[in-house]
Amino acid sequence: MPQTPTAKNIKKVAVITMARNDDFFLTRWINYYGRELGKENLYIYLDGEDQPIPKNADGVNVFHEKRVVEHVVSAEKRRLGFLSDVAKSLFKRYDIVIGVDADEFLLVDPNYGKTLVEYLSEIEINPSVSGLGIDVGQVLGKEKDLDMDLLFLDQREYALISSRYTKPSVIAKPVNWGSGFHRVKGHNFRIDPNLYLFHFGSVDYKMIQDRFLDKDRMATGREGHIKKRAKTIDIITNSKAKEDEKWLARARTFQTLFRPIYALNKPSMAKWKLVVKIPERFKGIV
Repeated sequence: MPQTPTAKNIKKVAVITMARNDDFFLTRWINYYGRELGKENLYIYLDGEDQPIPKNADGVNVFHEKRVVEHVVSAEKRRLGFLSDVAKSLFKRYDIVIGVDADEFLLVDPNYGKTLVEYLSEIEINPSVSGLGIDVGQVLGKEKDLDMDLLFLDQREYALISSRYTKPSVIAKPVNWGSGFHRVKGHNFRIDPNLYLFHFGSVDYKMIQDRFLDKDRMATGREGHIKKRAKTIDIITNSKAKEDEKWLARARTFQTLFRPIYALNKPSMAKWKLVVKIPERFKGIV
């Protein structure tokens, strides 16, 4: 249930994102985080004054920002600098801020029996905490095109464990996020044993193909980024998935110990392509 400011030991939690041409994901983002945190604690920054406000955004804090057309690398630095500043301002009213993209959903393991707010209120966050990155994909030839009216995890069963999405999304004090929320500058990361960051940008092959037709994305150098999403589907389709949940714990340990040489405060899977079956208990959530 949504958080209530007077609830005993419950902290105030906000979630922020910035998006462009992502109404489909934003609608589901609002549904999920609105249910978990309360719509009044959601902050959406639309990249461009031409962007429509999602139809279910009543009660959500939605702001239009002036569009700046630039290459994806420069755009990401600017975007995360902006969102880091937004988070700093929100700490005047909130104890915890979650920063995620529109296609990213932070979930507590249902086995733990806590809401997102309850769980974040009781764990140590100093200065950040990460969920294990779960890059959900489509098994071509087995799973149908996405039904836009049904939940993601009721239609997709497999995912690539990805350090790209093991992000320090949750912060408890002002920090500076690196591009894409992939790291917190000047700090290490900690992967929580009960948090998962589900990424749905690779959830449907047809949707990925349609993104190649988005002139905005192509004009800013995002072709390579979209190709990575198609690669996720290829890996999941052609791999034998691990079904034992022990592989999730092993992935956390691996990502904690292995770091990229160029960024020692980020997790890594090295060249390990670990595909897993998503536990059944996550169905019915997003």
